[in-house]
Amino acid sequence: MKKTLIALMISSLVGFIVYGQEGAKDEAKQAGSDIKKAGKATGKATKHAGKAVAKGTKKGVNKAASGTEKGAEKVKEKTQ
Repeated sequence: MKKTLIALMISSLVGFIVYGQEGAKDEAKQAGSDIKKAGKATGKATKHAGKAVAKGTKKGVNKAASGTEKGAEKVKEKTQ
């Protein structure tokens, strides 16, 4: 009876240890998945910010070019 009880206790202890190791594996996989998602979100945000900067730069360049043209026209009118 004692031997059976001891064998049962040891087998249940081993079962808990194996289950704990699998749980740690799953947590590591989840952490890796979360990091991957964060990386993708960061990449998308960077891409979005880059497009906004490009749009603002283009707008500024066009305004500057327009101002230069107006200035050139005024100078041309004064010289004629």
